Amino acid sequence: MPALSHDAVPVFKLYGETRHWPTPDLLHCESIAERSQLHDWHIKTHRHADLLHLLHIAAGEVVLDLEGSQTRFGGPALIVVPAMAIHGFRFEQQIRGHIITLAQPLAEHLIGALGHQGAALQRGGHYRLVDSSEAQSIALLVAQIADEYRRPAANREVVLHALTQALAAQIARRAERQRSHAATPRPLSNTSDRGRGHLQRFQALIEAHYREQPTVESLAKQLGITAAHLNTLCRQLADRSALQLLHERVLLEAKRQLTYTNMTISEVADSLGFSEPAYFTRFFKRHTGLTPKGFRLRQHGTPDD
Repeated sequence: MPALSHDAVPVFKLYGETRHWPTPDLLHCESIAERSQLHDWHIKTHRHADLLHLLHIAAGEVVLDLEGSQTRFGGPALIVVPAMAIHGFRFEQQIRGHIITLAQPLAEHLIGALGHQGAALQRGGHYRLVDSSEAQSIALLVAQIADEYRRPAANREVVLHALTQALAAQIARRAERQRSHAATPRPLSNTSDRGRGHLQRFQALIEAHYREQPTVESLAKQLGITAAHLNTLCRQLADRSALQLLHERVLLEAKRQLTYTNMTISEVADSLGFSEPAYFTRFFKRHTGLTPKGFRLRQHGTPDD
């Protein structure tokens, strides 16, 4: 099978769709059937610049297309699809399971928390759950994540992150014991590998400094490349400019603070490095079509005046 061209593979925002991240959460959970049936049970090959997929197949079969290699298997099983991996799915209609999608900041936190075993979340693969006790434990974890995600309650974010960290640890254990079951990624050229490395380090720098309103030029300098080169890499690999990636992270944090805290608009603006609340309001409205106040009112189910 010929190597897949990264230029020909679409970059999707979320599981088979070119739409924006749906909530201020760093985690999204839904049943596999919920979305795949809308696409005739076939999610065509695509990739994500900054999302990690964890799929739990409780029952039913799937054909996994990962970096050009197709594998058919049935549940119970786990699938890991890291950021930038080219992937697609063909599910049978009787499929039962969930897909948990993690935004880059949460994925990086989990990878760091797992130490050297965090590599299991950075390489694509699938793992059959042949031990019934292990399969039951993982199924329970996934069910708890799905339930907590659908029914918000006090300390929801803390509970979701704890459950997700437990699931990530289970995946890391499974990968450690049975690496031979992991799908082998297609080797990349040195040039592609360097480009993806630059993108990953750029995203890490964004996560560390976005509250300081850094310039793309300053971040590119820390990477040892020019801003023009960085922008080209971002457009090729993430389908967005470097500035768009930076703005998306600022916007995500703004949405989370407006949704989950009682901070005033001025306090949110200040925490994100805006010199004036008016600048923040213009920035937010330009990217969302809503003022920060209007967004907050909508999140809480109150119509904007």
